[in-house]
Amino acid sequence: MNDQQLLRYSRHILLDDIGIEGQEKILAAHALVIGAGGLGSPAALYLASAGIGAITLVDNDEVDLTNLQRQILHTTERVGQPKVLSGRHALQQINPDVRIAALAERVAGERLDALVRSASVVLDCSDNFQTRHAINAACVAHRVPLVSGAAIRFDGQVSVFDPRGADTPCYACLFPPHQEYEEVQCSTMGVFAPLVGIIGAMQAAEALKLVAGIGKPLAGRLLMVDARSMEWTCIGLQRNPDCPVCHARQAS
Repeated sequence: MNDQQLLRYSRHILLDDIGIEGQEKILAAHALVIGAGGLGSPAALYLASAGIGAITLVDNDEVDLTNLQRQILHTTERVGQPKVLSGRHALQQINPDVRIAALAERVAGERLDALVRSASVVLDCSDNFQTRHAINAACVAHRVPLVSGAAIRFDGQVSVFDPRGADTPCYACLFPPHQEYEEVQCSTMGVFAPLVGIIGAMQAAEALKLVAGIGKPLAGRLLMVDARSMEWTCIGLQRNPDCPVCHARQAS
């Protein structure tokens, strides 16, 4: 690190758990953030401010006035712009040293596989089960840790699915892909603005812990919050030995 970086990240370096070695791991890491909306906004902002080396931001949507109640990457002046371009502008203003790739597309198939394969950690900030299952399958296939978040109304949840361990569950162990789930989106159900900030910031925290190799990640645990009462619930998750996605996985 140069003198400017030592100064910028000094509050991380002062932490015994991170120090210079941990910050250098963060600087060398590449985060794939899928979704530049309510969850992706705070997640990407904290990743950039913390100095993660590269962020690939993926979203095929444009900034809408209704987004601005909670999607803090974007501003009124950037309504109508692709979210990833608006997001890249915001992230570069915070930390110009972070390399930002802005992909205005809906990724799937081989394209998604290639992006996941190149990442140190993946943050699922999407809003539908089809995308979440596709991201999870790619992460399992390439043994890349996944930080998953969700928020609707006043309810939020976050977990880590780390396929590098033999006994850790994947997203499909929790939500089997063959089952049907009701899609609930904030465009019809609403969402409490600070809730996405809480969950997105936690996703960033878990991602930074994973790349720096510190603390205990949320792997095997689902953390849920009811923002109306600000009550938190943590439940243990078990790997499904018959999971169609990760049943053949072995520890790396």
